[in-house]
Amino acid sequence: MSPIFIGIEVSKARLDVAIRPSGQTESVSNDTAGIEALVKRLSERRPALIVLEATGGVERSVTRALASAELPVVVVNPRQIRDFAKATGQLAKTDGIDALVLARFAEAVRPAIRPLPDEVSFELRALIARRRQITQMIVAERNRLSGASKAVRKRIEAHIRWLESELDRADKDLDQSIRQSPIWQENQDLLKSVPGIGPVISRTLLAELPELGHLNRKQIAALVGIAPLNRDSGTLRGRRTIWGGRASVRAVLYMAALVASRRNAVLCAFYERLRTAGKPPKVALVACMRKLLTILNSMIKHKTRWSENFSVQTS
Repeated sequence: MSPIFIGIEVSKARLDVAIRPSGQTESVSNDTAGIEALVKRLSERRPALIVLEATGGVERSVTRALASAELPVVVVNPRQIRDFAKATGQLAKTDGIDALVLARFAEAVRPAIRPLPDEVSFELRALIARRRQITQMIVAERNRLSGASKAVRKRIEAHIRWLESELDRADKDLDQSIRQSPIWQENQDLLKSVPGIGPVISRTLLAELPELGHLNRKQIAALVGIAPLNRDSGTLRGRRTIWGGRASVRAVLYMAALVASRRNAVLCAFYERLRTAGKPPKVALVACMRKLLTILNSMIKHKTRWSENFSVQTS
């Protein structure tokens, strides 16, 4: 029999399911009973691959149920699915059509299956995301404060104080979560031993880049989105650019590289060497991001603390 590929479009109330190559579709409720019934039916079919879109956490319950039943499930970036749909001429968008597109994507692309984060990892990611939201709200309120009238200034100041206390509680919750895991605590200590890596950056890397230490340097750079990509066609030879990847990880890595290029002896020398060679500041800084990520990846992989000798091992 030909392999079976499943696409599941997840919404808050419903799961739309499409099956390839038969083209069969069905729908179940997105609750405990519906998910259990779906898992049972899919287990009987023994699909080669099941693909879902990341939907901000709504897909978590069905994904964990499928993974617990040892079914091959992959959660993919929605942008990939939309680009795939456009490439195949599918411009209309409904839940049923999206499920068929997901199934067709699974059949044509066959994305690699990766281990799913456990429940503790999910919670750590949620805390990181919440901390990021609080920080953004503080920045927004401070921006409003500069042009606020006397009637609302005190309210904004009070709100900023409350948000800062929430930020402090979020940091304490994050530290407590990491301390509960000996492996995370060890990895955080390793990361923080690098000049330029602080608690915010180390927490973000632990929560949102669990592949750190498990991939080679090219794979981890591509995953984060700091690998140079070719833009060549015919006789045209364009500049290499970075694109895609995990924006939240890339943002903190940028700040880490910015600090490290001034305070970390290895990265500082590397940055100055690139600038002397004529590289623009931003190009040199992205190269520092990639080198720093390579060093961190090696440290986690080999369980070693920071050493300036990494400049030789990873160059």
